[in-house]
Amino acid sequence: MTQQVSGSPFLKPFFLKTPVRVVSPLQQRRHTLPASEFRNLTPQDAISVFEIEREAFVSVSGECPLTLNEVLNFLGQCPELSLGWFEEGQLVAFIIGSGWDKERLSQEAMTRHVPNTPAVHIHVLSVHRHCRQQGKGSILLWRYLQYLRCMPGIRRALLICEDFLVPFYRKAGFKGKGPSAISVSNMHFQEMEYTLGGQAYARRNSGC
Repeated sequence: MTQQVSGSPFLKPFFLKTPVRVVSPLQQRRHTLPASEFRNLTPQDAISVFEIEREAFVSVSGECPLTLNEVLNFLGQCPELSLGWFEEGQLVAFIIGSGWDKERLSQEAMTRHVPNTPAVHIHVLSVHRHCRQQGKGSILLWRYLQYLRCMPGIRRALLICEDFLVPFYRKAGFKGKGPSAISVSNMHFQEMEYTLGGQAYARRNSGC
């Protein structure tokens, strides 16, 4: 698998070591896609992102964390705070974040990106319906947090979630900050925080 995100050491492409063999251009396979790739999302990925998000959230809560226009907005303003997992060129899971400059998240944080801030607001983590129950959400979140460690100046990651998701994020290292001031269609959330510190490191046998 390869990763192509922002040039940080953790996210540079890596390959299994194999003997070097010279192959003529005529022998090379064209249009070969990597089996598994992690990279920043772009506005061109917005439709795929929104389709996965809509299927995952509308069927459960009736609401999407981000509209298509908001997806396009964040991927245009801060693509470096997103991460997509692609398998053979197809998006299977993603995270979208934006910058935030206050201690707690507010309603304004749902649609605003504040550049050059020490905190990242994770808006949405979603996995394609055919790839769920495989641990992909946990793997992607772990990689995203390690990626944030490599970004100068970022010290915290914040998010809101429903009560039933609190154990998932606690297992990933997030700590509760109490009930969120944000509400969407009479839905209430818990706010959680992950403190970033130290350097990113490579985890063996990550399963991805």
